[in-house]
Amino acid sequence: MGDTGPTGPVMDRDEVDRALARLGAEHEAVETSLLALQDHAGRRLLEGAELTGVTVERWSAADASITLLWSYFDAYTDALRTAREIRSRRRWSSREDLVELTELLRGEAVTVAGGAAALAQAPTPDGGPGRLSERYSLAALVERMNQLYATSLDMVVAADAVWSALPARIDLLAAELQRTRKLAHSVGVRPGEHPSGDDLERITRTLTRLRERVVSDPLAFWLPAEGSSAPGGGRPDTTVYDREARALEEVRREIDAVLAVRQDAEQRIVRLRDVLSRADRTLAEARTARGEVLAKIAATEVPVVGGPPIVLQEQLAAAAEYRRHAQWHRLSPLLESLEEKAEDELLRARESLTAVTAPLAVRAELRGRLDAYKAKVARLGFAEDPELAEKYEKARRMLWSAPCDLRVAEQAVLRYQHAAAETLGSPRRVPGQGGPVDRTGPGV
Repeated sequence: MGDTGPTGPVMDRDEVDRALARLGAEHEAVETSLLALQDHAGRRLLEGAELTGVTVERWSAADASITLLWSYFDAYTDALRTAREIRSRRRWSSREDLVELTELLRGEAVTVAGGAAALAQAPTPDGGPGRLSERYSLAALVERMNQLYATSLDMVVAADAVWSALPARIDLLAAELQRTRKLAHSVGVRPGEHPSGDDLERITRTLTRLRERVVSDPLAFWLPAEGSSAPGGGRPDTTVYDREARALEEVRREIDAVLAVRQDAEQRIVRLRDVLSRADRTLAEARTARGEVLAKIAATEVPVVGGPPIVLQEQLAAAAEYRRHAQWHRLSPLLESLEEKAEDELLRARESLTAVTAPLAVRAELRGRLDAYKAKVARLGFAEDPELAEKYEKARRMLWSAPCDLRVAEQAVLRYQHAAAETLGSPRRVPGQGGPVDRTGPGV
């Protein structure tokens, strides 16, 4: 069993040399990390910014941690330099040197004295209040520095990520907002006069407040990554920005629609006049046809034909007035509504004409059917058949007289049709011939 001291077995020369090499490499790595943190753009911004909210609280703790980190590093540097000086006293270290080196390299031989403010604000390993001085082993001191470095870097990286992402995007959106405001004003979209004008004012206020808060309290807009322990794991919270960007896009589409109205308003109004004029003419035709149906068709219910759309004509006049006064923001929704209503009105007029003239269409169909059967009978040589001629003449008088009872006339046509079918389907003697001739007509 080897010699022992207060900290356990005394290290031999090889163990001391290996420990010094490892601690030297750790010293270089810690120094490089601290210098990088010291020069980090996010840390410099945090030092110079007027912080508020959660950021000012976390930066106060992080700044104290960084100050404490340098105190720890200085103590670590002094201890490492002392150990190297002891080892360099002689080529073959004495037992007394090895005992001293063992205590320095493995024991809690490093005393760190920090400023009261720094120690009070920086987090401690046990979560308790800071102390004016602490004792560590070199290994524990490295571990402690790594902890403080990770928490400080996490805060700095998070703040820098928000500052790098959001203010520039907000500025670009604000510039687009200003261009949109000017364009909106040129087409009459103003606050208090058009909903989109009110939306632009609201978006402007929201973006102004958002930028101010992002600059002063960036950590309020940081979403840490779940399950990630790496410094800076997460992403900026762009919820408010994204919402206002979508709102601005909707306003822009509305203004584009207003601009489109300004460009083709005259043509659209002319088309509207034409559609409503066709609807009026169709309704007038329906009213005339209704009078004709009532005079020519008996025992038939004919629907009443409505009058012209006075309200649509008034709205069309209002649209023309808006155009004359360049009130494009009011003209745009009115034209869209009028175009839909005008097409509906034309469809209604056409349906009304169809409904009114339906009895005349039925009479025309019956006339065509009667003449078609007469032509078939004549083609097959039965035009002179007295029974068929009588039935035909009776049906014809009903269909060509006014008023015409369609139900009675239809029965007369059906009787002629059935009689013709029976005649064409039976063997009959051809007039003027002695023998029977089989005349088979097609079925009905």
